[in-house]
Amino acid sequence: MADSIRNKVAKDYHLEIAPPKQDFFAKGLGHGDWGMKNRLSRLFNPKSGNTVMLAFDHGYIMGSTSGLERIDVTITPLAEYADVLMATRGAIRSCISPTVNKPICLRATHDASVLKNDMSVGGGCGADMEAALRMNASAVAIQCFVGGAGESESLETLCRAVDAGERYGMPVLGVTAVGKEMERTTQYFLLATRILAELGASFVKTYYCEGFEKVVAACPVPIVIAGGKKLPEKDALTMAYKAISDGAKGVDMGRNIFQSEHPTAMCQAVAKIVHEGYNDQQAYEYYQELA
Repeated sequence: MADSIRNKVAKDYHLEIAPPKQDFFAKGLGHGDWGMKNRLSRLFNPKSGNTVMLAFDHGYIMGSTSGLERIDVTITPLAEYADVLMATRGAIRSCISPTVNKPICLRATHDASVLKNDMSVGGGCGADMEAALRMNASAVAIQCFVGGAGESESLETLCRAVDAGERYGMPVLGVTAVGKEMERTTQYFLLATRILAELGASFVKTYYCEGFEKVVAACPVPIVIAGGKKLPEKDALTMAYKAISDGAKGVDMGRNIFQSEHPTAMCQAVAKIVHEGYNDQQAYEYYQELA
């Protein structure tokens, strides 16, 4: 018990100072508990409200893909420049040192491999919430196949992850998959992102499209864009700039960073757009300076 001797009798309750507002910087996420918000504040920079996620989870459906043959060699040097590492537990545990103090968004679903030749086929849970907690993850990512053959199963997986996430204070990233059965249209992304948010996803990953500002406006939680296929560096930076300008709260880029001719320069250039308000031309000039 604390010693009561020689304590000050008078106490200052600072009655003249109004209590702090309990608002939260992330869209639609102000009513979560402390642990949930703390994890979100690691994923998203509270100052800019945005995030640069480095995705290297491709191997879970593609196997050894270009640029990820040796994750320990190609990804570890990039971790310094990203806000979040997005990968499977196997890749993180085997290739990323536990001393790399970056928040983890854990890929928590398994899906059809490239041998199926159809990315619209859903899978199931690849890592449960206890596994995510053991990995000290700050979020789990659930792939959802709205409009595809695996829609029902993947949305069920999302709902169960949200239930567990609310129990343990773990944000859930809902990922809108695309495949043979799904069109990359404004209408599709309006539907898919809204469904994932309605089912409880804390934030949503989707692709940039025409009318993207409508997709962002209609989604009640933050959206981050997928990098998608490899583009020329200037084009990838333009896509990132347009997405942020239209209201996205970050990017989750993989191939457009680790397959770049100068990956560390590219990651830093993307961060300039996401956090410092650079336009695409300024970011590309910055990339060229570092390259």
